[in-house]
Amino acid sequence: MIDTQLEKATKFKRKQKKTLRNITAPVKGNLSEFRTFYKKALRTDVWVLDKVVQYLLRQKGKEIRPTLVFMSARLFGEVNKRSYVAATMIELLHTATLIHDDVVDEAEVRRGFLSINKVWNNKAGVLLGDFLLSKGLLTALDHEEYKLLKVLSEAVRQMSEGELRQFKAARLFNMDEEYYFKVISEKTASLIASCCECGAISTTDDPQMHEKMRNIGKWTGIAFQIRDDIFDYGVNDIGKPKRNDIQERKVTLPFIKALDNASTLEKVRARYLMRKRRKKKSDIDKIVSFVHDKGGVKYARSIMNDYANRALEALSDLPASEDRASFEDLIKFIIERKK
Repeated sequence: MIDTQLEKATKFKRKQKKTLRNITAPVKGNLSEFRTFYKKALRTDVWVLDKVVQYLLRQKGKEIRPTLVFMSARLFGEVNKRSYVAATMIELLHTATLIHDDVVDEAEVRRGFLSINKVWNNKAGVLLGDFLLSKGLLTALDHEEYKLLKVLSEAVRQMSEGELRQFKAARLFNMDEEYYFKVISEKTASLIASCCECGAISTTDDPQMHEKMRNIGKWTGIAFQIRDDIFDYGVNDIGKPKRNDIQERKVTLPFIKALDNASTLEKVRARYLMRKRRKKKSDIDKIVSFVHDKGGVKYARSIMNDYANRALEALSDLPASEDRASFEDLIKFIIERKK
C-alpha cells in the first residue's frame, strides 16, 4: 500500500517525537535576529505607549508565523533582509489582530499574562492594535517592499471578511460546512498562506513558487484551525479543555458534522444546548458527548489530515533537503500539538 505524505513525513528521520524547539532549530539564528528587528520596529518615544509595548514584548508566543516565513525562504535561498521585513510585518499584523480580538471577546488572559485590555482598558487595546497595524505598513514602506505590502494587505482584507462572516453566522446560527471552510480560509489560513508566500518572495523571483508556497500555507492554515477547533472537544488527547468555543456558542466543524449525522430530534436538542448563553457543566458535557458519539471529532481529524497531506504532497515536489524536512516536521507538529 502506498503511504500518504503524512505517513512518510512521520517515518522520515523520526525515531523519537520532535518538540517545537527541535523542529525550529535550523532557523534558531533567524528567529533571534528577527526578535531584534521586531523590537526595533516597535520603538516609540510616547512614554505610555512604550510601557504598553514593553509589556506586550514579554508575551512571547510560539513564533509559528515567522518560523514559516524563514522556512519558506530557506527552501529557495538564504534568509535575507527581505525575509526579516516580511516576518516583522506579519508578526505586527498578527499581534494587532490578537489584541483587537481580546477587546471584542472581553478576554482577560493572553499567553499566560493579563490581556492589554484587562491591565489598561479597551481603548488602550484598540489604540495599541492600530499602532501595530500602522507599524506594519510603515515597515513595508520604509524598506520599499511594495510586493510584500500587497500580499499582506490582501491578507488583512480576507481576515476582516472572515471575522464578519463568522459574526453573521453566529448571530443567525446558520453555519454549515461550506461556510465554515470559507470563514477559516479567510480568518486563519490567509495569514499563514501569506507567511509562506512572503518567505518565498524574499528569496526567489519565480511566481510559480510564490503560488505554490501560498497554497501550501493555505492548506497548513486550514489544518491548523481545525486542530484548534478539535481542542474544545478534547477528552484525553489534551490536558483540560477550556470549552471556550462551546461557551461562546461558536459552531465549528466537529459540531457541524455531528449535526449532519444526527436525527431530527437530536439536532433540535443539540442546537438548543449550543444556543444557551449560560451553559451549565452538564450542558457542555452533553454537547461534547453528542459530538463524539456522532463522529464529529473523528471526521474533523480526517479532514485536518487531508489538508496536511495536501501541503506535504506539494512540498514533496521540491528538492529533498534538511529545510524541507524541517518544514514537514512543522506541519506534523501543527496537527499533533497539545495546545
